[in-house]
Amino acid sequence: MSTWVFLRGLMREQRHWDAFPAQFGQAVPQARIVTPDLPGNGTRHRMASASRVADMVEFCRGELAAQGCAAPYHVLALSLGGMVAVEWAARYPDEIAALVLINTSMRPFSPFYRRLRWQNYGALAALALLGGAARQERLILRLTSADGAGRAGLLPRWIGYQRDYPVARANALRQLLSAARYRAPPRRPAAATLVLASSNDRLVDARCSLRLAEHWGAPCRLHASAGHDLPLDDGAWVAQQVRRWLDSLRGE
Repeated sequence: MSTWVFLRGLMREQRHWDAFPAQFGQAVPQARIVTPDLPGNGTRHRMASASRVADMVEFCRGELAAQGCAAPYHVLALSLGGMVAVEWAARYPDEIAALVLINTSMRPFSPFYRRLRWQNYGALAALALLGGAARQERLILRLTSADGAGRAGLLPRWIGYQRDYPVARANALRQLLSAARYRAPPRRPAAATLVLASSNDRLVDARCSLRLAEHWGAPCRLHASAGHDLPLDDGAWVAQQVRRWLDSLRGE
């Protein structure tokens, strides 16, 4: 059985995976899935978020050790979580067997206005000034799901998550800082790597994933209609892409 570590992005927690772990478990039945919360989010919301991706790596390593999960790990990571996964593989190559990077972006491969689409700057600035759990979660749903209107039933749950475990504004800013300042290693990590991206991503330009995959010579699969939160919009597709990729690695 392989240990799969699922890492989410900015201000998200393990409950935001929703149905995806079950979908993944059906496609990859030999997976033991672990979904740690990064500092400042979810069950770790009282902790100060790290302002460096490298510190997030050390936190994850400690969490897994405390749970008795031994390396090597397979890591499936979305957005900021993808930066954590890449840094982990670069620093501790013996601990990471495989990477699945979903709608992530990082320097030096893409400019800032593609890593966070400039069309969203106004809405994000207004959110920073006005705040409010309902306003925040409504905006996040709109920006991260291509079918935000069709998923309106999620909104009360997401607001509830934020009220259960509120992400402090200072922690949100620290996470943004860590993402903005992160610079990927020039060489592809030694771990086998699959890149997945969404053509309809309203938050991060899909070209960020395409450039990353091209630079590292990694396979890239593009979803035609899903949004930034690809496991939410089409988790079954993600799980099947990973399953096919794993089968191809075994064939090689």
